[in-house]
Amino acid sequence: QDIKILSEKTLADAWGKLSETRLEMRRRDGTWQEVSREVYDHGSAAAVLLCDPAAGNIILTRQFRFPPFRNGDPGWLIEACAGLLDGDTPEACARREAEEETGYRPDSLIHAFAAYASPGSLTEKVECFIGLYGTDSRISDGGGLHHEGEDIEVLEMPFAEGLAMIRDGRIVDAKTIMLLQYAALHLFR
Repeated sequence: QDIKILSEKTLADAWGKLSETRLEMRRRDGTWQEVSREVYDHGSAAAVLLCDPAAGNIILTRQFRFPPFRNGDPGWLIEACAGLLDGDTPEACARREAEEETGYRPDSLIHAFAAYASPGSLTEKVECFIGLYGTDSRISDGGGLHHEGEDIEVLEMPFAEGLAMIRDGRIVDAKTIMLLQYAALHLFR
């Protein structure tokens, strides 16, 4: 074993859990080094980019995110649908979030990849999907769940516009950038 946990301390335990772990790790040269790491754990998630390749369109959402706002950036981010697994499979979560946030039920899901957006401090692993939809896939207005504080705007646009939003800085969310790049390579060539 190249890692030895020495101690763990909970720093905060609310929506997620922030802990500090002291550990020893064997370095590549064989020596041991003691380090301390803070880790935030609120569970893993699933994300889905809704795509209609026949029409050349995608569906994204716009919702308020406090951390970017707190960091001095605009708080209303344009993103692919996403949410915490909450005990569901990644596929079930992706379908649930697409329906809640956009009002569209994907006809099918394609698993694209899994990613850690910030592995230095977050345990969250995001399973990313492409959700295929068509004109008959809309089942509600979407907008998210009011009791969870969601106020989500649904944005349907040409795929090329989504890519342009990466270039001009309107999309800064990592999972959305990765999903749009995946779609560029595999769906909208």
